[in-house]
Amino acid sequence: MLAAALTFLLVSPVVADTLVTDNYTIKIQVNCPEGNVTCDDVSYHGTSHKSGEQLSLKGKTISKTCADGVTPCQFLGYQFKNGNTIYKVLESGQLLVEQNGKTLVDESGAWSYQ
Repeated sequence: MLAAALTFLLVSPVVADTLVTDNYTIKIQVNCPEGNVTCDDVSYHGTSHKSGEQLSLKGKTISKTCADGVTPCQFLGYQFKNGNTIYKVLESGQLLVEQNGKTLVDESGAWSYQ
């Protein structure tokens, strides 16, 4: 039983990265096995530098598709939904928060990879 648990941990490591912008720190945790092109099990844990408020969400990776319109070709970042609010954390270091088509937050930051 222990061997099976250790094998699972070796096969499916958790990847956690942190994006820090002027106003937020966002920790992203990818809960899919390494090597998956896409993942529908990503965690977002954001903290406001001003208020200290925290928000945790579940989401997925987002990718640009290949010419066939189906196959993912380029990783773009992550997307999380909270009601009608969409949070995007992009590989470029951009945090976008949109609600009903209006941009609420558009900040760039730096990634800290662990």
